[in-house]
Amino acid sequence: MTKKPFLLLSLYILASVAGCTHSSDFVFLQGGALGTTYAVTFKKPPEALPDLIPCIEETVALCFEQINNSMSIYNIHSLLSKINNNLSQETDSLFRVVFSKAIEISEKTNGAFDISAGPFFELWGFGEQEKESPTSASLEEMHQYVGMDKFRLEGFELQKKDPRSRLNMNAIAKGFASDHIAAALQGFGITDFLVEIGGEIVCKGLNPKKKLWSIGIDSPIDGNVSPGENVYVTVRLTDKALATSGNYRNFYMQDGQRIAHIIDPKTGIPVTHSLLSATVIADDCMTADAYATAFMVMGPCAAIDFLKNHPELGAYLIYEDNQVYKTFVTDNINTDL
Repeated sequence: MTKKPFLLLSLYILASVAGCTHSSDFVFLQGGALGTTYAVTFKKPPEALPDLIPCIEETVALCFEQINNSMSIYNIHSLLSKINNNLSQETDSLFRVVFSKAIEISEKTNGAFDISAGPFFELWGFGEQEKESPTSASLEEMHQYVGMDKFRLEGFELQKKDPRSRLNMNAIAKGFASDHIAAALQGFGITDFLVEIGGEIVCKGLNPKKKLWSIGIDSPIDGNVSPGENVYVTVRLTDKALATSGNYRNFYMQDGQRIAHIIDPKTGIPVTHSLLSATVIADDCMTADAYATAFMVMGPCAAIDFLKNHPELGAYLIYEDNQVYKTFVTDNINTDL
């Protein structure tokens, strides 16, 4: 849930320029969307028609438009903006899929992931409104209208108990967008591809070198603003989704204190524990995206305990212990050390 999207991953793929480029078998699409960058790499299906690539480009653009019109807090005409400004609002199918997943993960993480914490993000300057000066009184007031129990989906209509309640889907929307585009590619019969939107990834099959896709997780060092310059570890992946969350790029200094964008929905205060970066691997990217944020809220101990009870997830956690980097890695992570 960030104001300025940031990349936490560097992708070892062949594309290097914006737009559309080709190799003998692969096509590379790059550009900007949803306030961040994207890269889509895919192998041409056998006997591809001449107009297939332009059709795929148009489909990718349409997917981004659908997500922006549904879940963007920065688009004043989006469905989400209408929800935030009304007591009740009819929803679209994309929103309902993401909202249902958000409820599921909020319940599983005991509220560590909570898209209803939008008012807290705005208060601290990580939403679409201007930053305020948080006080104990303002935080206490906001607790009255933060919580997933303040929202109810009745058929296609989303209802709010309090008009001041607001949703922020930034911590799950890009992951869902990657899933959405991946599904579109599969609809064209494409079996080898990688979709990356702001660091949220879905990959299938093999890369142009006929190997597993290689994804670099950056070192969580303050000031490491150039993805790929300082890679901590490389993950080998296929037929899965991956997302990373961290505090080392999106923060500001205030009165000598570091204010980072990961906010605990229960307290309304930015977290200050030792977990620096959480990379999650799951079957779909919106799930990976949401859990990566939840783990950053939980901190290393709670996140590790959670992962031990949820073997369906993979994770690479980087945390600090006495100014030394340490890691927790699940057994189902394939890395190059």
